Amino acid sequence: MGLHEIIMLVTVFVISIFLGFELISKVPPTLHTPLMSGSNAISGITVVGALVSAGSGGPNLVSILGYETSISSILGFVAIVFATINVVGGYLVTDRMTRMFKKK
Repeated sequence: MGLHEIIMLVTVFVISIFLGFELISKVPPTLHTPLMSGSNAISGITVVGALVSAGSGGPNLVSILGYETSISSILGFVAIVFATINVVGGYLVTDRMTRMFKKK
């Protein structure tokens, strides 16, 4: 990967951060629950992709604590952990918000 591609990827990443912040800051509180449900679905898809990545053995082997593993397996495991935290946290927040609207 050349320097040009790295600069392009970093530029897209930085622009997406600013765009995401602007979009999320403009969302009214009443739309938070449906948007959280949608992001949970996207994170569920991320978990599936991370499982595929963690299960695929790559040629780049590294030794960690005496075990030979690939970089894609390590990054896939990290992605599984973060996406699962996002899904569980999203459902907890959604459940808490929907309980606020139930009659006592």
